[in-house]
Amino acid sequence: MLLATALLIIGLLLVVYSADRLVYAASILCRTLGIPPIIIGMTVVGIGTSLPEIIVSVAASMHGQIDLAIGTAIGSNIVNILLILGLAALLHPFTVHSDILRREMPLMLIVSLLAGCVLYNGELSRIDGLFLLALAVLWLLYIIKLARLAERQGNDSLTREQVEELPRDGSLPVAFLWLGLALIIMPVATRMVVDNATVLANYFAMSELTIGLTVIAIGTSLPELATTIAGARKGEDDIAIGNIIGANIFNIAIVLGLPALIAPGAFNPQAFTRDYGVMVLVSIVFALLCWRRKRQIGKGAGLLLTGGFIVWLAMLYWVAPLLVE
Repeated sequence: MLLATALLIIGLLLVVYSADRLVYAASILCRTLGIPPIIIGMTVVGIGTSLPEIIVSVAASMHGQIDLAIGTAIGSNIVNILLILGLAALLHPFTVHSDILRREMPLMLIVSLLAGCVLYNGELSRIDGLFLLALAVLWLLYIIKLARLAERQGNDSLTREQVEELPRDGSLPVAFLWLGLALIIMPVATRMVVDNATVLANYFAMSELTIGLTVIAIGTSLPELATTIAGARKGEDDIAIGNIIGANIFNIAIVLGLPALIAPGAFNPQAFTRDYGVMVLVSIVFALLCWRRKRQIGKGAGLLLTGGFIVWLAMLYWVAPLLVE
């Protein structure tokens, strides 16, 4: 059990590291191709924060572990809001300045609600997968349009912060080196994660869904944690909140969509009856915090969110052993 835990942690760290290097390499390649930095920041980097979840969900689906993949998608959204945003708000209150974020937030809620249409019957189909991936494409086209508009106007705080965070150095050979290493590390790391998550689920008599919701979701959300806390410490409030909004949309559209294409079929119904509602609820709370008149997420809200995470985690692990099949 200790060995499986250690290998799982190492695997998660390798997934996160290889995803970070892949985004770094992709950013250099896009810059070399002449793609505007603002487009890179809102697309490549945006997808990059959800890349660990995407990698793990694809690997789990290819091994027939659909519950692990779905748990990762739903759990990551819950973790991003309750734990990551909560911890960051405790360190530094956030103020939402960006008009882009206020336009993105309703879309996050809409995508979250549309996920219910896919999950309600306890089965994923390839049509569901195509539908979700189509949402991802539409979302990418929309944020590219927003990025071009912001580039012309030059007055949105989110886009300025994203451009400032892009790598300014690095050559093509360096980019290809990191790209190659990332593509070598990723398959090994994801196999470590999936295999050892299964071992732990069996050892503790918990469902793969619960492991995905918690252990895998927390581990794969490390990029969002690092980005959000770094943004909070630098005073880059909009990029911190924007990363969570973008990651949550990609988690539903891609992290949930790809497993539906790869391994369609029935999944644990608790993903909808128990966990989906929690995800929607915390998403609504997140939106209300951003839409308040002061547009500030302070330490009180941070305490509320982190407290909610602890309660959710405690309830999940108290109920899960009784419900595991």
